[in-house]
Amino acid sequence: MMRLKNVILPFIKGMAMGGADVVPGVSGGTVAFITGIYQRLLNAIGAVDTKALRMLLTGNWISLWKKVDGAFLLPLLLGIATSILSLAKVIQHLLASYPIPVWAFFFGLILASALIIARSIHRWRGVDYLMLLMGGLIAFLITTLSPAATPESLWFIFITGFIAISAMILPGISGSFILVIMGKYSFILQALSDFNLPVIGVFIAGCLVGILSISKGISWLLAHFHNPTLALLAGFMIGSLNKVWPWKQGLDFIIDRHGDIKPVVEQNIAPHNFLALTGQEPMLIEALIFSVLGFGLVIAIERLAAKVK
Repeated sequence: MMRLKNVILPFIKGMAMGGADVVPGVSGGTVAFITGIYQRLLNAIGAVDTKALRMLLTGNWISLWKKVDGAFLLPLLLGIATSILSLAKVIQHLLASYPIPVWAFFFGLILASALIIARSIHRWRGVDYLMLLMGGLIAFLITTLSPAATPESLWFIFITGFIAISAMILPGISGSFILVIMGKYSFILQALSDFNLPVIGVFIAGCLVGILSISKGISWLLAHFHNPTLALLAGFMIGSLNKVWPWKQGLDFIIDRHGDIKPVVEQNIAPHNFLALTGQEPMLIEALIFSVLGFGLVIAIERLAAKVK
């Protein structure tokens, strides 16, 4: 029973991370932090090094399995892949059909996550407040950037994968939104749909290099500058709230490959102005309910994790 639990729980958490990663504005790293696996994930990824490669090439697979925490990492990655392949359409449908309640849920989820990280810093110093402010400003500025026209050359696809996966592992910064900003969100989704192997392969290569690089960097920062790093991550989350604000007005639009009109540039507006500016109901009560549900879910998970420890 315990072995089965040790496989199922990482798989479920991986599905939650994968579901978050396909939503522009929500970070899989945030979910990893909420569910208490962030440090373990960094350690497992960081263990993939030249020594691990030698173990793979020499057939020393048992030692390799232990070194990279395979019992945790494999079901987690399978959960992420399963979610991206199966839940992505469900999440996109919910965002298209019920955008305000869904974004409100994410808003509450991210806000509670930022507060939990901030609360883990027992003694705040000036540098911690500075890093909190810096992280908030960086994330906020990223969410205000407009999509750019970028090349479709393979070298740029590699860079896109490197940057996007690096963002995905950082709580508060959405890798999918980075793809939107770089003008490659629809392009990568189309490549996956068409099974365009050259594009997919180069993108994955960029992701692998990026995730190995950023995981080691974050692990080092947490080991040597624990509180300032946590403050920076909390700032990332707070700044990203700008992206998940439920009430938005489209300013610039495109027609996607299905012929649907999609906003590419939006501005946040107050709920009481939403009806007049968009002609749609602000659904304030529903938004409040779902934001409280998102907030409460994070608090409940954190308390459950504390009891398990």
